[in-house]
This record gives sequence, C-alpha cells and structure tokens, in this order.
Amino acid sequence: MPFAAVNGQSLHYQDSDPEAGPDVRVIILSHGFAMGHEMWEHQIGPLATAGWRVIAYDERGWGQTSYTAPFDYWDLATDVLSLMDHLEIEQAVLGGMSQGGFLSLRAALTAPERVRALVLVDSEAGVFSDEGRAAFQALFDAGLDMGMSGEMGDALQMALFGPDFDASWWRARWTARPLAQWTDAKECLFERDSILDRIGEITCPAITFHGDVDMGIDIAEGRTLAEGLGGPSEFVVVPGAGHSSNLERPEVVNAAILAFLDDLH
Repeated sequence: MPFAAVNGQSLHYQDSDPEAGPDVRVIILSHGFAMGHEMWEHQIGPLATAGWRVIAYDERGWGQTSYTAPFDYWDLATDVLSLMDHLEIEQAVLGGMSQGGFLSLRAALTAPERVRALVLVDSEAGVFSDEGRAAFQALFDAGLDMGMSGEMGDALQMALFGPDFDASWWRARWTARPLAQWTDAKECLFERDSILDRIGEITCPAITFHGDVDMGIDIAEGRTLAEGLGGPSEFVVVPGAGHSSNLERPEVVNAAILAFLDDLH
C-alpha cells in the first residue's frame, strides 16, 4: 500500500480505486484509538461494490504511518484534508470511528465545503469526564509496567469491544507494540478539546452509529452528538455491539451506511 507525504507526515493508506476519475464518489475512513485502517475491512468491499472509491489510512501514532509529535485532533483533521489534496479529491464523505469521528468532525468545521457527509461510529463531541480520564490514565500507567497482555489487555478489550467479540487479532497487535510508543496518541486523546458548542455549525448530512453496550463512550454521548449536528442527522443504535460497532455488527452498519449514501444527491 502507498504512502502520502502530506502535512509534514507520511500517511500509510489503502485506496480501493487509485485510477478513479474525478466523478467517482469518495469516502475516507478514519480509525479509532489503538487500531488501524484494518478495522474497516468489513466496509471496504461493500462500499467499493456500490461504486465508491474507498480510502482507509493509518492515523498518526498507529500502523505504518510516520509522524511528528505532539499533535491534536485539529492536526489530524488537517492530515485528512491534506490527504485529499494529495489524491486530488475535492470533496468526500468522511467516516470515522471514535477518534476517527473526532477528527472528521473537526475536518467538517475546518473545511465544510470539502465534506459531503459524515459517517460517525461510536464517537462524541465532548471530552472525558474526570472519572473516565482518571480510569484510563490508571490503565495506561499500569500497562507501562505490566504490558498489554493479561488483565491490561482485558481492560482495553472491554473498552473497545462488546463481550462476544473475538479480539485476538487486535490483542496480538497491542502486545507486539511497546506501550511507550502509544504515548503521543494517548496525549492527543486525553487532551482533546470539547466541540459540543460548535457541532451545530456542521450542516452536511450525517449518520451516527452507536453500540448499545459501548463501554468506551456512553450511548447518551453519541445521541447528544447526533442531535446537536446542524444538518440532517440519523442516529442508529447497533444492538449487542460495543465500542467498535462496524467491526462487531457489520451487517447492521453496512446496510444503514449504504442506504444513507444512496440518499445523498
């Protein structure tokens, strides 16, 4: 897969149709914390089959992307807009899971004319509660000492996935990477700013998915996001899914995404 030298970074990305002409519809997918472009494996094929050019990439701190630090989600928003420049894409639908949603929302605020619509998965516009921040900081600190196998991996798995999901592939990736290498991305996550007071400025169509057993972001926060957006907005509860509903229940998520995209004009 290719790399794009953009915004001072080297973004590793996957493109379903690199030879596509300017009239082909484009969707760009941004992943969640501790994950990578692979988390969209169940969406790429169906979207491409439906005629979409699908781009998924590794954000700063993850996968094969080389990056500079420190960074925040506004920087990551600039990264995705710069990737669009690199690929000569004027406008795209932006899809994002969790922190991928954080950066996609900020891209829509930064350059609204370039964001055709938003597909948001288990995301929010706010920040950690004090209790949530303390809990995740304690988990990170313990992981620095103990690694991500055993109970530390169990705790992260509980935050990112529902109880019935086989997370063995992801856990193998977590344990293979020293937790100290997560620090830059962790600081970005922990120090993010709230945009709750600005999401009404986003007027493009949006669909928001949220697993009803999400332990990473409460479903009430996802509903608040969907209801606060300034344009046409649909909220989809994904039954039995945790924080990664597109991975856990792709049959539910894919059908709704395709219907939503079909309605765009």
